Amino acid sequence: MFPKTQIIVNPESDGGRTGGRWKHIKEVIKIFLKDYKCEFTEKPRQATEISRTAIKEGSELIVGVGGDGTINEIANGFYENRKLINSETALGVIPSGSGCDFSKSLKIPSGFRKAMEIITQVSPSLIDIGKIRFINHEGNKEERFFLNIADFGIGGEVVKRMNQNRTTRRTSSYLRSLIITFLNYKDKKLRIKIDGKEIPVENYMIGAISNGRIFGRGMKIAPHALLNDGLFDVVLIKGMKIIEFLRNGWKIYLGSHLSHPKVSLIQGKKIEVLHESDEKNVLIEVDGEQVGRLPATFEIMPRNFLVKGYI
Repeated sequence: MFPKTQIIVNPESDGGRTGGRWKHIKEVIKIFLKDYKCEFTEKPRQATEISRTAIKEGSELIVGVGGDGTINEIANGFYENRKLINSETALGVIPSGSGCDFSKSLKIPSGFRKAMEIITQVSPSLIDIGKIRFINHEGNKEERFFLNIADFGIGGEVVKRMNQNRTTRRTSSYLRSLIITFLNYKDKKLRIKIDGKEIPVENYMIGAISNGRIFGRGMKIAPHALLNDGLFDVVLIKGMKIIEFLRNGWKIYLGSHLSHPKVSLIQGKKIEVLHESDEKNVLIEVDGEQVGRLPATFEIMPRNFLVKGYI
């Protein structure tokens, strides 16, 4: 018997295109599933509420239709009081967002039918999940979980710019937003501890705390990261001049940037990041959403989350 299933759709994902293509997605779902509940989100964080309620009511499979931000919200609904509500409930993903980078680490191919084949035919696998404590936009301490990648520095600024563009109905690719942001970006002097060991204070452009491999709509920031090895791949990139950045930035799309002398990769389970006294507004982003700022602590929870995909 197929597990009790809740589908959560963010119609505003992919610039509202998910709502427009929902009729087609629904027809594909009906080929594979005869019995399921479906709800649409109408506001931020609602996917978390729907997910949490559905699990409490016995759903054993939660399927998200949207991008990385939607999937992150749904995953946070698997937890209450920092604990899994039901350790046997699994997450399924129908990619329908502007980035869908997490689905790439799960090796979910494009196409709604192929995603449904994985959801209905592949056994769930346990993966690691990240937990982050940070300062939110209201200046309060907050804690949430992330499946793919959280980063600090220029990444948060890029997402902030893209969010502003959306509110003014302007469109911009991640790469274009990155280049424009870089031109006005000041590298951040940061203190970083990895598993209790402090690394030298440096001026950093970005630090990526990676569970998955890909972020920024296709950038292979942590090309060797594994979702189930109990470790973050921490990729730190020191400040670069504009010419150096333009000459080397494209390598992130190939995953060949790790050999650059200003790029370092360190694995760890707990990462603590503090700003220096004059760096009080270092933004962070979590699974594609700009959620707040440093200081922040990132911890891995090994093999704590069930997903449908190829690990």
